Amino acid sequence: MEKVKFGIIGFGNIGSLHAKNLLSGKIENGVLTAVCDIDSEKLETFKKLDGSEKVALFSDYTQMYKSGLIDAVIVAVPHYSHPKMTIDAFHAGIHAITEKPAGVYTKQVKEMNDEAERANVLFSIMFNQRTNCVYRKMREMVHDGTIGEVKRVNWIITNWYRPQSYYDSGTWRATWKDEGGGVLFNQCPHQLDLLQWILGTLPSSVRSFCHFGKWHDIEVEDDVTVYMEFPNGATGVFVTSTADCPGTNRFEILGDKGKLVVENNTLTATLLEMSEREFNATHTLPHGEPKSYVANIELDGKNEQHAGVLNNFANAILGLEPLFIDGREGINEVELMDSMLLSTWLDKTVTLPIDDDAYLEQLNRRIEESKKRK
Repeated sequence: MEKVKFGIIGFGNIGSLHAKNLLSGKIENGVLTAVCDIDSEKLETFKKLDGSEKVALFSDYTQMYKSGLIDAVIVAVPHYSHPKMTIDAFHAGIHAITEKPAGVYTKQVKEMNDEAERANVLFSIMFNQRTNCVYRKMREMVHDGTIGEVKRVNWIITNWYRPQSYYDSGTWRATWKDEGGGVLFNQCPHQLDLLQWILGTLPSSVRSFCHFGKWHDIEVEDDVTVYMEFPNGATGVFVTSTADCPGTNRFEILGDKGKLVVENNTLTATLLEMSEREFNATHTLPHGEPKSYVANIELDGKNEQHAGVLNNFANAILGLEPLFIDGREGINEVELMDSMLLSTWLDKTVTLPIDDDAYLEQLNRRIEESKKRK
């Protein structure tokens, strides 16, 4: 094939962004050939875009899969449907890239990953924040030992204030039945992915305090504070909310050789001339600390976001470059989200990986009581 023929399922906020990127030529080796949505009004909205007349429209995604018009699909629908639609793509021999999160509960995501192992197609997930040079450099400096052994991790991410009107804008929003969670599942998937991707590990245990409908008239969590412990003994805190105004976005990783801080999309590295552990073992005076300096960090300036991920996906399908993001890695963010809710529901520390069935049992209890928003 000369170019990858893409289909999109779901022409909502994010689906429309992908459509515009494809129609405008931002995906060099990709072309939009089909769009599917069960809402006819959204399809009518799509028809108003330049170039849309060349795109086939469907109300049933299985018919789009059978049409022979697409080589790859972008799944951009509510969370619960991500695994099912992706698995169906595998069975149809269609390459698939799904929006975040990979799913709502670990059991369904593991089923999707098992199918991906057997499929003869490529599978990716839209973790577009991994393209940001700030986070790529942060990951590089952690993995190459620049800051030494990680001791502490802190991320306060509360700069996405949402008024009640946001939640009232869709009947599916902020319900256990249709969305499966709140701030962790809607706003935080990228941060939870980056947390484990940059560190190269998941926590070994989590103790969380999720507040449900604390600041809004909703069922799900809108305020979360989490304490984490990692396999090497490092500890961490993760704080998020949709009610802080003004909010904060500050990510710190402390190692025994220095500290990395990302704030205002700027990476700062303060490094020690001697490891803190070595200083602690050899220093003889009652006071003092290792000398430190602010390092000069060179970034490549690239932050290609959604278009960058799709360009890589298309190129990988054509064999032009390696796949940047393996879709099977999506299980990690779901593991984190689910562990945070489960810890709160059980009111105790939980270890990772969590008990898939225990989580699903707790979730189903809340789904039974879930109500559509007006």
